Amino acid sequence: MLIAAVAIFVLVMVLLAAGWRAAAGSTAPTAMAAKGSERIWILGLGLAFPSTVLLALLSYGLWIGERLLPREGADVTRVEARASQLSWTFSYRDAPGRATENVLHIPAGRPVDVAITSADVIHSFWVPRLAGKLDAIPGHVNVLRLEADRPGTYAGLSAEFSGPGYDNLTFTVVAHPPEAWQGFLEDSR
Repeated sequence: MLIAAVAIFVLVMVLLAAGWRAAAGSTAPTAMAAKGSERIWILGLGLAFPSTVLLALLSYGLWIGERLLPREGADVTRVEARASQLSWTFSYRDAPGRATENVLHIPAGRPVDVAITSADVIHSFWVPRLAGKLDAIPGHVNVLRLEADRPGTYAGLSAEFSGPGYDNLTFTVVAHPPEAWQGFLEDSR
C-alpha cells in the first residue's frame, strides 16, 4: 500500500511539474498570472489544501496500519479462530489443548494475533470495537491483530452471508485484566 501511495504521489507531482513548465511557454492565462483572490483560490485551495489533507490521511493510515500488522513479540498472544456454520472455536497457543466455543478470551492491554480460518464456507471475523473485519476462508489462514485497551466484554460476529442462520453466528470477546488472564491460562492446565 505504501508503494502504491508513493507511486501515485510521484505521478501527481510529475504531472504538476509538467503542467507548470508547459504553462511557462504559453500565452494563455496561468495560475501565476492570476491576480489577488484568484491566486488564493487556485494555489491555496486548489493545490495546498488537497495536498495537506492527503498527506495527513496518508500519515494517519500508515501509523494505524503499522500498529495493526501482526508481528511476533514477547508480549503478543496468539489465538486460532476456526469458523463453522454453527459456531466459532478458539484455541490458545499459551494454553495448549484449551478451546472455547463462541467465547474468545484475550488479555487486556496486550496485542493479540488471531489466526482466522474456516472449516466449511467463507465467514467473516469482525469485532467492531476492537478491529476491522477479515474473512475466514477454508484452507487459508488470515491473521488479524486485536488489542483491547481495557478489560471488558465485546461483541463479535460473522458479517459474511454463509448460509441459513449466518446472522446468528456471533461470539463474545472477553478481555481479562492481567491477573484474570493468568487465571484463565492456569485453569486450562
